[in-house]
Amino acid sequence: MTSSRGSASAAFVWIWLPGAEEPVVAGRADLRGEQLIFGYGNRYRSRPDAISIYEPELPLVEGPIAPPTGLDIAGCLLDASPDAWGQRVILNRLLGPGATDNAELNQLTYLLSAGSNRIGALDFQESPNVYVPRGEEPTSLAMLAQMTELIQAGEAVPKELAAALIAGSSVGGARPKAVLRDGPSEFIAKFSSLTDRYPIVRGEFLAMRMAQLCGVQAANVQLTSANGKDVLLVERFDRISGAKQRRLMVSALTMLGLPEIAAGEASYARLAELIRERFVDPKATLRELFARITFNILSGNTDDHARNHAAFWDGRMLTLTPAYDICTYVRGGGEATQAMIIGPPDDPYRFSQVAGCIERAPVYGLTRSEAHEIVEHQLTTIRARWDEVCDDAKLASADRAMFRRMFPTVYALEGFA
Repeated sequence: MTSSRGSASAAFVWIWLPGAEEPVVAGRADLRGEQLIFGYGNRYRSRPDAISIYEPELPLVEGPIAPPTGLDIAGCLLDASPDAWGQRVILNRLLGPGATDNAELNQLTYLLSAGSNRIGALDFQESPNVYVPRGEEPTSLAMLAQMTELIQAGEAVPKELAAALIAGSSVGGARPKAVLRDGPSEFIAKFSSLTDRYPIVRGEFLAMRMAQLCGVQAANVQLTSANGKDVLLVERFDRISGAKQRRLMVSALTMLGLPEIAAGEASYARLAELIRERFVDPKATLRELFARITFNILSGNTDDHARNHAAFWDGRMLTLTPAYDICTYVRGGGEATQAMIIGPPDDPYRFSQVAGCIERAPVYGLTRSEAHEIVEHQLTTIRARWDEVCDDAKLASADRAMFRRMFPTVYALEGFA
């Protein structure tokens, strides 16, 4: 269903219910002006196993549901949408390599044009009766790498890479990436950028592996290469049972009810409140959240924005997903801040210093002594395992020294005894 301008005006939202291997239609999304209005189907609401796509945003009720105030689209639907990179791929495919303005297509068109193997357990289709997956054709890592290089260079992608184009439009983020299937396993393949000034992909492998060793529940990663360039393979945690079952996910931005333009207002402290109210095992989850905050600081990851945190949704409760997108960013020394606020509303602390986190440990259900132990364990592990993980990351001596200056910075440890 498209408007006279060629952009989509309506779509049917399909969902994989918990434990299901096939999707069913949950409802319909209609573009009214700038807003995407959603309504559940009567047949879906009458199912005994029906769940809301996410509450309180889209409660399982009759009638049209407008997005929350300040949003044009419900956050739980936007979480299934391609972000900057995926939109760039779709523009190349639909409008040609010269198209670079993301506003040329509306949000619903991006949702309908992206590959069906997207993050979470939703898909968007033109039909309410027949499910036709997009991007099921097999493709290789080399083909995906070639596709990303052509997109970055602003060149046309040949027909033989059509499947790679679809695979590259399924996931969010700004850097080149694509979905990769390897038998029953699935990965997000993250590629080097043509503009990288240092080995960012190897730096992300370093940070993700070190996070696991420090006790952070992080996604499994592998470092490989394609067409002579580094590639990071991130094992998907939103797929189970040989990738046939899918798990609903919502970002922290959605949980906090914030639009993209207000992402700077996102707060770990507010997320901690939600964990107490709505998460499975809140005490352990709060400890995990605090450990992720301090590890981000120690690893030089200041890009810990609210889309880089997420939770599984089962229709009743939330569960923190494994950590992802932890990357060491090389920068000059001196003061730094995290993307999300660490302190409570009356104390909007966000500086990249572990001592400040420890002072605010009670916000996360921890004593200062417990918080200090978490940081000390992370520092001890980083020192003890540094050479081993750098070897795994295949880092040259100059790159090891560069990352070591950021992992952690002098500023991050100021005031920490």
